[in-house]
Amino acid sequence: MVNFQPTDEQQLIRKTVASFTREQIRPVARDADEAGQIPHSLIQQAWELGIVQSTIPEAFGGAGETPSVITGALVCEELGWGDLSIALHILAPWLVTQPVAVLGSEEQQRQVLPVYVGETFTAGTAAVMEPRFGFDINELSTTATHHNGDFILNGIKCFVPLAAEAQRVLVYARSEDGLGMFLVPQGTTGLTVIEREKNMGLKAVATYEVKLENCRVPTAARLTGNLSSILNRSRVALASLAVGVARAAFEYARDYAKERRAFGTAIAQKQAIAFMLAEMATEIDAARLLTWEAAWKIDAGQDTPVGALSAATREACLAKNYAASMVLKVTDNAVQVLGGHGYIRDHPVELWLRNGRGFATFEGLAMV
Repeated sequence: MVNFQPTDEQQLIRKTVASFTREQIRPVARDADEAGQIPHSLIQQAWELGIVQSTIPEAFGGAGETPSVITGALVCEELGWGDLSIALHILAPWLVTQPVAVLGSEEQQRQVLPVYVGETFTAGTAAVMEPRFGFDINELSTTATHHNGDFILNGIKCFVPLAAEAQRVLVYARSEDGLGMFLVPQGTTGLTVIEREKNMGLKAVATYEVKLENCRVPTAARLTGNLSSILNRSRVALASLAVGVARAAFEYARDYAKERRAFGTAIAQKQAIAFMLAEMATEIDAARLLTWEAAWKIDAGQDTPVGALSAATREACLAKNYAASMVLKVTDNAVQVLGGHGYIRDHPVELWLRNGRGFATFEGLAMV
């Protein structure tokens, strides 16, 4: 039977991350968005919480906890509530460590995982999205061609977080036998970080275009196994972040509506506003439950394809798509609740709307 009641340990983790986001992330989120830069001290504080290190096996210097997708979803929601840009920066190492921990060979784990257990933040990233209309992760334009015992990677990627500073890039490419994931160390010939992107949202986190031109990597650089399980973990992460962003917008709009008075009464008592807020709360809870169900199925091992899709894949796709639609609707409604005030930078709802708009196109920007 599905049980969505977090364990005592999960509740403690959630409470710790929630406290950090409330006390450390929220106060600097607006300034970070305006400046296009996140304070290094904040990222270091987040690193010292041990979020990334907790999922790395003890044999490689980590905390040795069994990776739980549900726990990761709880962490993502709280960080998303704080600020999406900062959350993606903090969680970027998971883009490498989680796939390697789940699918990597013993040699790949030995080479990669110890890098991410040091005392200072170490960036990691994944190159998934491509700058073209109709992007489909199952039909990538980036190719990996087998040649003389190596793979030759060619293609252009976009929305690659922290690409300029990451020690490794996990490149998603189309090979002769389907989707492939390849560990490419920074400095590999043919791997070029082109430029930082200028985005509508996510202004605080650095994302880049990356070019792969006859980039040669050994066969041993490829991750093998059930790659759909990694895609499902990414979908759960993005859905959880969307829930966090939507929850932030809803709570702000709700509190504003209780305090803002028009014609002698709080606007929260106006039927149109009250119904809008109720619908926002309902949509957030629905998206959260879909996301938790997908996470639970992954943790329960229901990630093996049966026919076209596994049970976890179906739920993860539903959760991500629903959450992407939900966060846009909720953040837009939050702007409407504030009226003219919602459009100005004195209030954060316009920031949440800009960030929330991106979830419809995001792929592979986060991992649990």
